[in-house]
Amino acid sequence: MAGMQPKLLIGGEFRESGGAAPIPVINPCTEEVLWEQPACSSDDVAEALSHARQAHAEWSRVHGWERGRILRKVAEEMRGRTDAIARALSLEIGRPYNQSAGEVGAAIEQIEWFAGEAERLFGETIPSRQGGRLIIEPEPVGICAAFTAWNFPVNLPVRKMAPALAAGCAILVRPSEQVPMTSTLIAEAFVAGGVPAGTVQLLLGHAADITPAILAADEVRKISLTGSTRVGKILMAEAAQTVKRCSMELGGHSPVVVCADADVEAAAVQCAGFKFRNAGQVCIAPNRFYVEESVADRFLSTMKAEAEKLVLGDSQNEETSMGPLTLASGREKVERLIADAQEKGARLVTGGRRPEGRNAGYFLQPTVLAGVPDDADIMSEEPFGPVAPVATFGSFDDAIARANSTPYGLAAYAFTSSQAKAAALSRGLHAGMVGINTFMIAHAEAPFGGVDHSGMGREGGREAIRDYQNTKLSHMMAV
Repeated sequence: MAGMQPKLLIGGEFRESGGAAPIPVINPCTEEVLWEQPACSSDDVAEALSHARQAHAEWSRVHGWERGRILRKVAEEMRGRTDAIARALSLEIGRPYNQSAGEVGAAIEQIEWFAGEAERLFGETIPSRQGGRLIIEPEPVGICAAFTAWNFPVNLPVRKMAPALAAGCAILVRPSEQVPMTSTLIAEAFVAGGVPAGTVQLLLGHAADITPAILAADEVRKISLTGSTRVGKILMAEAAQTVKRCSMELGGHSPVVVCADADVEAAAVQCAGFKFRNAGQVCIAPNRFYVEESVADRFLSTMKAEAEKLVLGDSQNEETSMGPLTLASGREKVERLIADAQEKGARLVTGGRRPEGRNAGYFLQPTVLAGVPDDADIMSEEPFGPVAPVATFGSFDDAIARANSTPYGLAAYAFTSSQAKAAALSRGLHAGMVGINTFMIAHAEAPFGGVDHSGMGREGGREAIRDYQNTKLSHMMAV
């Protein structure tokens, strides 16, 4: 895009160069270089930490009503930049442009929600049995750091930035190297909205040049990651050295249980739509489909038809309904999982190949597999791509047990027309979020997050801001 250049944001200043070598960003649709991003060195990180110390001291004293006012202005600035952000997002990750503006809208909702939360940061007073009053007050936890993935490059950082700012914390943001332009446009909106210099800083570059210094800094009191379980374990171990608070949205491997009493065709349409959204690169994507034996053929028939309706193509084409995978390594992983499943007895229903006539881009056909055995790698390893492995079950208890058979617990889904089964599935599926007859589980006003190897802490809802606060008790006796 003409005139677009990723920038660092350090101490209120946008910079087109950093202390490390620039990093090219590849368009996943064409494999051509989109732009080069400036990259931080350890000296840049040290400077950002210095600015953050001063900014946090000032921002933490700003009244919640004023923080809320500024966040509402940020939301307005984001809204005005929707087209530019959606275009950059589409180019950098390959999601169709016509599907990208919705993510910007979801991020704006997060900002507006936490603007309201900033205005409601009340404490509590309790009469003491020993005399006087017990005063309980929330305080900002301290300087925060956000580490985010590329697959939702607007919503993921904003879900960390908005509650941190609402709570009164300065925040350092280190996004994936794949999405520097999207991240720059977000940072510009926060600055234009009136967030003081140094309160939000954008550190582009390689994790190895940025993350260690942040983790070693004692003044950084909280980190938040959206990423893999492997990376989450590394960051938590490092954070323990300075006793940082952690919130982690990590890997998932969401099961779907489809009961025979469900509207099977409608369920399959929903499953296909959400499975192949963003080429399957969604942390809460349905990844393992357990369908009751008596309706499996009907489910597969509809899934096949829905998958074959999708139009693969360049993210900038209006006709495109599914783009490529964002990384070459991601496509290779999905291809490996498909081959392993077939070797172990799964049947290819549709897809499974790179589309003919496309010699560039990381494209892969939307894929449906049937009769996938439990020992196939794809049933225990998150594919993060456009492949739907379908297995069958005979008993309700068997479905629940197999759905809960991985160490992950981010999201789970089920389809049934029975209220009793719906209640049992909600109770029995082990996950931080459960969708019954729907995949709509991400809301600004509700908690988002997982359990077990899928992480800890919540984003969204009233719970999220608490991760950015300490609770102070003062016992006030009469003088």
